[in-house]
Amino acid sequence: MNDSDPVRTFLAIELPPYIKDLTEDIKKRVMPALKGIRWIRPEGSHITLKFFGDIFRDNMICISEVVEKNVRGIAPITLDVRSPGGFPSLKKPRVVWLGIGGEIQRLEALQATIDRDLKECGFPGENRPFKPHLTLGRARRRGGTIYGVEHLMQATGDMGTHRFDVRELILFKSKLEPGGAVYTPLSRFPLGEG
Repeated sequence: MNDSDPVRTFLAIELPPYIKDLTEDIKKRVMPALKGIRWIRPEGSHITLKFFGDIFRDNMICISEVVEKNVRGIAPITLDVRSPGGFPSLKKPRVVWLGIGGEIQRLEALQATIDRDLKECGFPGENRPFKPHLTLGRARRRGGTIYGVEHLMQATGDMGTHRFDVRELILFKSKLEPGGAVYTPLSRFPLGEG
């Protein structure tokens, strides 16, 4: 990476393989019924904590310092996969997702602290409340709607038994390709170290 070239980035939680397998199984069951959707590739499954957009090397150094400081001494966070939802709603969704539960207050507190401290790096705080979720797909057309979401509700059932531990946060590079975005880890921030 050239220091003068901007890099599209975001801070996220990568999902363990068995959670990615779960989401792929759900997608396969509802694929024929959902219309107007562009599915997220399994390797792209993650929980976004902060989207930065195009940033430079100096920004990455500041972001890394803030995240490292905030994960220090934080024990792993146990989360689980919950029922589906949609943005702006499930009635006319442009995005469909699976909810995240478990130690959600701990995750929200960590995200809020990181978001607040990133102001010193020049990144304003989020205007919308943080809603942890796992995106399954987006409307195929900009401003479009996804149809058939009632099948997604039927296919998921009781989701609260699929737990996983968050042991690190990752700063990802996002490169937009014709087949969808490709995510590459740039830095890893283990929880609890230091």
